[in-house]
Amino acid sequence: MIQLKRFWYFFCLLAGILLSNPEPLIAQQNTDISSIKVDELSDEQLQELVKRANEAGLSTTQFLQMAQMRGMSGAEIEKLRKRLEDLDLSGTASRSTNASKREPRRQIDLNEITQGIYEVQPEVESGNSQLFGSNLFYQKNRRLSFEPSLNQATPQNYVLGPGDVIFVDIYGQSEQYYEATVNPDGFVILDNIGPISVSGKSIEEATGIIRNRVGRFYPSLNGPNPKTFLQVTLGNVKTIKVHILGEVRLPGTFTLSAFSTVFNALYAAGGPNDNGTMRQIKVVRNNKQIAMVDVYDLLINGTANLDLQLRDQDVILVTPFISRVSIKGEVKRPLTFEIKVGDTFQDLLNYAGGFTDLAFEDRVAISRITENQRSVSDVYKNQFGMFILKGGDEITVGKILDRYSNRVQIKGAVYREGTFALSDGLTLTQLIKNAEGLRGDAYTEQASILRTRPDLSTEMIQVNLKAVLAGSIADIPLKREDVVRISSIYDIRNEQYVQVLGEVKRPGVYPFSSDMTVEELLILAGGFQESANPNDIEIARRLEDTDLGTLSDIIPVQVNPDLSYRADSQTLSPYDQVIVRKKASFTMQRLVAVEGQVNSPGIFAIQSSGERISDLVRRAGGLNQFAYSKGATLIRRTEFFNTESEQIRRQRNLEELRMQLMRDPNNSEAQEELVQRLFSNLPKGDSADQSTVANTKRESLDQIAAETPGFNVKIRETEAVAIDLETILKNPGSEDDLILEEGDVLSVPKLLQTVRMRGDVVYPTTLRHENGRSLKHYINGAGGFERRANRKQTYVVYANGAVKRTKGFLGIRSYPSVEPGAEVIVPTKGPKIPLRLGDVVGVTTGLATLALVLSQINWN
Repeated sequence: MIQLKRFWYFFCLLAGILLSNPEPLIAQQNTDISSIKVDELSDEQLQELVKRANEAGLSTTQFLQMAQMRGMSGAEIEKLRKRLEDLDLSGTASRSTNASKREPRRQIDLNEITQGIYEVQPEVESGNSQLFGSNLFYQKNRRLSFEPSLNQATPQNYVLGPGDVIFVDIYGQSEQYYEATVNPDGFVILDNIGPISVSGKSIEEATGIIRNRVGRFYPSLNGPNPKTFLQVTLGNVKTIKVHILGEVRLPGTFTLSAFSTVFNALYAAGGPNDNGTMRQIKVVRNNKQIAMVDVYDLLINGTANLDLQLRDQDVILVTPFISRVSIKGEVKRPLTFEIKVGDTFQDLLNYAGGFTDLAFEDRVAISRITENQRSVSDVYKNQFGMFILKGGDEITVGKILDRYSNRVQIKGAVYREGTFALSDGLTLTQLIKNAEGLRGDAYTEQASILRTRPDLSTEMIQVNLKAVLAGSIADIPLKREDVVRISSIYDIRNEQYVQVLGEVKRPGVYPFSSDMTVEELLILAGGFQESANPNDIEIARRLEDTDLGTLSDIIPVQVNPDLSYRADSQTLSPYDQVIVRKKASFTMQRLVAVEGQVNSPGIFAIQSSGERISDLVRRAGGLNQFAYSKGATLIRRTEFFNTESEQIRRQRNLEELRMQLMRDPNNSEAQEELVQRLFSNLPKGDSADQSTVANTKRESLDQIAAETPGFNVKIRETEAVAIDLETILKNPGSEDDLILEEGDVLSVPKLLQTVRMRGDVVYPTTLRHENGRSLKHYINGAGGFERRANRKQTYVVYANGAVKRTKGFLGIRSYPSVEPGAEVIVPTKGPKIPLRLGDVVGVTTGLATLALVLSQINWN
């Protein structure tokens, strides 16, 4: 496309410069380039022409060639070439006797020719035709151009004509070089020798004519022992004009290389159209048909009349197609083909590439037009070469049947299931041998054979396989399409298993084996957990025949702690559930923490289930001198706290142990073995194990919130418990002295000296605590109540988490006391809804009606 644009630019450039027209596009449209006279051009115009052509990316040779294709005569082209050589634009002499400096023969690009002369029509770009061969000349993505090769020796039978350039080399005792172009009159003019007529002569004939003429000036060329020799070679090839007519996509006159063949010309014209023939393309020269070209010879056999070179003014005539037939189905080229008179179905089959692997080759169906309707003919394999095709025939090649003539199948409990050939006399026993025999789990009491009847219905044949294999009953001969099914014993009964639950490392379901003991199942489950009680194990056994009141049989079991062999080991039955309970006294360490103003803050383990807050303070060394006991707070986990289960805690501890061992590159052999065991046997589980009660409460609160507008409960995992540490320490063991639970955090703050004001006060701030001052004093210190303050609902949150609110009786308010670290919170009244006029009218009307009713009652 880029090269095409350059050529179009060159045509505009050539017309504009050569005619001194400042508007090249106008010159292109209104000026005939063939009328340009090179002798009338100045050297400045020629230099400007070469300069602009080079800027457009065109060499001198390229634009000379294209100028000739656009109609400039060969004589003017030769003059233009010599004028450019005389300008010495390339720094070389205009003529040299060195043959190595001759320019090679120039190739003419057929795409450039057709695109430079004709506009591609839309029909050329239809590459999906069902006509065989239509894509050969498809121009959208051309890959096959049939371009003639110019890199060949000078053909001795090449016929010279106007426009051809010949090289005459004289060598030996005398040396001379001539380069001449055959002019329109058929002469070549050699310097100091004169014109020689060569038009219409072959290279061989022209060589003899030139040798006789030049021999007058070089006597040593003649005689029995010449000392000077002459050679004539072909330089640049002339162009010829070929007329392509008839049913082609781009009919017209084309300028081609003299080496071009019929296929070059057809390619330039886009090939035959959908109505054109590909079997009888005529070549006419001097009003006589000289050749008939069949494109199918190239497409089918790879041979074509490629040696027939076209000449100037040749006519290529593409007539309408002869006859066409279509073939579909199981052939390699299911297309429409053009046939000649006398073509048989075998010829068509060759055109279509032959049958596919799935084709039914014994018979084909042919639909043929007979008079005013169609009829169907069956052509058998031995008639393919005799059946003459007719235009309009439609051939269908069928597919082989998707069925088997000698197939039997065996499935189930054999070593090699699958399909086998039905040989003569094949029996059930022999088929089992072909399948490598029965597996150990084969159920031999019964087998089945699914047999297909002639009407394609099926019947089931039951076989006592055990008796057949033992020879007690006669063997069964098999038939085509029999399917033998041998079941496994596990196909007819439930899969058996046992289950272990409770304090084992890997509780779950395990496969049952005969004579399996409880110890063996516990070993499969990874053994006991630390908390397991080996003396409290039960087996829950399924009962088959029982009354409605009994659900299972409970069997108590005792095993050795190391799971060693016992003579009285209990044997398991299918579907048993083994339950391992926890030791009643087993518990893992429970931790609490003390922070703040104690002598030894930190983490403490709960010693006993009855340990209290006072005991924890005592173990922490008591309060120090800065402690503010009234502000102490106990932070306790709620039921919604994601408490780690013992299994998860054990998993986390083992994970930390593994990581600790992996950090040391110099572990002992025993430690390395431990790391490997931890990798393979580390228990898996979730990071949290929240209780069922907590989950139930959470779901209940969520349901209430969904059903109650405005109800929203924030679920917390920890909450502050208001305690009076001062009273607790004075009365250890009292009701105020709470029993500790896992995760409790006792926080003892420093002595606080401030009071924080929050809510609807004028200036929320933090004030210094003053002993004996009432709540009003601190509210006044914050600027007093705001206009929308809800004074009756004022409350105080103390440092230990306790809350007290304002109380009132007969209009007298009793405000709570204020202690160091407290927060005074003044809430805001709800939004005040303005009274609308309608509401006022409604109330007034209601009062007036009530007054009227009362007055009527009193009057009566």
